[in-house]
Amino acid sequence: NKFPIKKFGALANHLLETDVVKKFHLPKECSIETMKTSHSLKYINDIKNKTLDIKAQKKIGFPINDSVVRRSFVATGGTVLASKLALDSKLACNTAGGSHHATFDFGAGYCVFNDTAVAANYLKNKGYAKKILILDLDVHQGNGNSEIFQNDKNVLTFSMHCASNYPAKKSKSDIDVELADNMEDNEYLNILNENLKRLNQNKYDFVFYVAGVDIHYNDRLGKLKITDEGINKRDQIVIENFYSKKIPLCGVLGGGYNNSFDKLIELHSMLHKNCAKYFWMVLTLDGLNLGTKVKT
Repeated sequence: NKFPIKKFGALANHLLETDVVKKFHLPKECSIETMKTSHSLKYINDIKNKTLDIKAQKKIGFPINDSVVRRSFVATGGTVLASKLALDSKLACNTAGGSHHATFDFGAGYCVFNDTAVAANYLKNKGYAKKILILDLDVHQGNGNSEIFQNDKNVLTFSMHCASNYPAKKSKSDIDVELADNMEDNEYLNILNENLKRLNQNKYDFVFYVAGVDIHYNDRLGKLKITDEGINKRDQIVIENFYSKKIPLCGVLGGGYNNSFDKLIELHSMLHKNCAKYFWMVLTLDGLNLGTKVKT
């Protein structure tokens, strides 16, 4: 199994050890009520009761056991919680999430539930946000989001991904930007900047940012050649773009399959470290100490 399941705990520990976070907001399991805006009741119950057939489990890529079930419900609850926190503080992140290959009635590509879709529908149904952007910069197309929101004019799906990568058959996002194999930092960041200019012509109440780090040159599944500095710069550009416009942003991890586990944790932590810088600025102005407002 290529999926680095231990990354979630390791990332949380790394953020505590490096003083990026003083304490975490702990999510609860996402309710079925909230979940069923984005997934069929049958599928949700098949996961909950571990009755999903073997073929469907193979499509996901790992067995549906107690720990996977719990993690899938809690990680989804985490993105819903982070999205609510972002409404207040303008920036919040989940130390998991970004399961963008899960669609309405099945999971795929290591994704059980589509947490960003669930959280986007939650914000919409509660009236917390009318126009939502899902900005997906994982190396793989965010096909689950584009399918769930294909008939929804209020959620714009944007996916910038490696053209030759998984899934073999792409779905249609509102905006798809296909990248050539072996692309490097400068070209990648130029394309990102151009597309942000294009996106900025619309008005959004809320942004979900899928910050996959599988674009890294040392990723087993990536096919792109982006450096550590390139990923750090990408996260800075995205966060600054929306923060400067006071548009709330919820960051989620997305994929990462680096050959080095320590490197993977470092790359994933860039999202949180770049968000924390803004709290640091805010807190310095308020004369408060860091950690009272860093939300993850």
